[in-house]
Amino acid sequence: MAEKGSQGVSYTNVSSDYFDKRGLERHAGLLALWALGVAAVISGDFSGWNFGIAEAGWGGLLIATILVTIMYYGMLFSIGEMAAALPHTGGAYSFARSSMGPWGGFVTGFAETIEYVATTGVIVFFSASYADSITKELFGLTMPVWIWWIILYVAFLALNIKGAAVSFKFAIWVSFIALGVLAIFAVMAIFSGEFSFSNLTNIAPEAGNSTFLPMGVWAIVAAMPFAMWFFLGIEELPLAAEEAHNPTRDIPRAGLRGLGTLVITAILVLVLNPGITGAKELSESGEPLLDGFRAILPNADVAAILAAFALIGLLASLQGIMFAYGRNIYSLSRAGYYPKVLSLTGSRKTPWTALIAGALIGYAALLWAQYGGESAGAVVLNIAVWGAVIAYFLQMVSYILLNRNLPNLNRPYKSPVGVAGALVAALLALLIFVGQALNPALTTAIQAIAIVYVIGLVLFGLFGRKKLVLSPEERAAISGHN
Repeated sequence: MAEKGSQGVSYTNVSSDYFDKRGLERHAGLLALWALGVAAVISGDFSGWNFGIAEAGWGGLLIATILVTIMYYGMLFSIGEMAAALPHTGGAYSFARSSMGPWGGFVTGFAETIEYVATTGVIVFFSASYADSITKELFGLTMPVWIWWIILYVAFLALNIKGAAVSFKFAIWVSFIALGVLAIFAVMAIFSGEFSFSNLTNIAPEAGNSTFLPMGVWAIVAAMPFAMWFFLGIEELPLAAEEAHNPTRDIPRAGLRGLGTLVITAILVLVLNPGITGAKELSESGEPLLDGFRAILPNADVAAILAAFALIGLLASLQGIMFAYGRNIYSLSRAGYYPKVLSLTGSRKTPWTALIAGALIGYAALLWAQYGGESAGAVVLNIAVWGAVIAYFLQMVSYILLNRNLPNLNRPYKSPVGVAGALVAALLALLIFVGQALNPALTTAIQAIAIVYVIGLVLFGLFGRKKLVLSPEERAAISGHN
């Protein structure tokens, strides 16, 4: 029997054991949440960011990174407040559902699904590139990329399905190891004698431009999606709300501490890596940190061994982002927006069906991009970023609406920058969105995400909206309190 809700949606009765079959367990303290956030992002220091040099030169990417850092701080302050007030696994979907209704919740949650599934695919792509380079140099072994992709997806599905406690422990260990690798690289780069500031601006400027901004001012906007790679994923922490011991206190703190950690590593990588190899030489590299080690160390085998440790950074993010898409799909499925089978958790209390479904979609996206005549890494990266900025913009709109419409909502944590900070973050996210839309090189990625969005909206309109379930996120939205 269905019960009518607002905005043309209906709620259906479910069996008494519905939520028992979709249960999660609390395992994460402040350290584990910090590590989950850092682990989800740290791969951005190893690959992907350097494509921004090709778009805008080193100076353009530097300015883009500063703007993106401002956006992430404004956003994390706002998300921290909403996560403490609405501590449910739904995260972005939960915030939008309480502020913009079920359609707003679906559009925002679906954008986050695209972001995390595509981001996982990008990390698999770069991890495979690193792994194949390492095995080729050390053992003379090379394999087709699609085999590496299968190996990586299967291995990390097994890790994430095994249990949340295992996932959090893995995140802690690999975060510290990845940070250690970056610290070793930074020390080696500084004392190698190879660093030169002239390497940062070795791209010949276009007519009328400087070596600092060789492609001009507008190119800064084109570089912003790649600057996001230093931080993309840190906003996932609200998805761990129902697996955290004290989400209202720890999620805001872990997010800001994690972002602070990532700002430091971004500065080191952005300056030292191209300062060793040269900005021009690094602008299209699939494994920039490995190129940095190669520039410092004459022995290729030693460089490959160190790069094997660098691969840990990519694998850390693979685990962290896979965790994110699993919980995102789980929460939307539990509430009926996606097929309900995708929220089953089994005896290990992990959303195994959601994890497998996201892996299959991500693998298919990589195959489509790789064998459809495009560069898989760049195309899927931009799909991830476009999904992300849509989700970011809508979350900032949610924050502004929640402050206006639910001023009495209990907020254990308050953003120090308030609505103004959310507005700045929203405008910067919108700028990135517009910049991508106007970039002809991203036409394939934009068309792909547009098609996926239309399909998702049609399916929700025809089926999902008629079979919603009163999950914790839905109950909080309907009642108007925590």
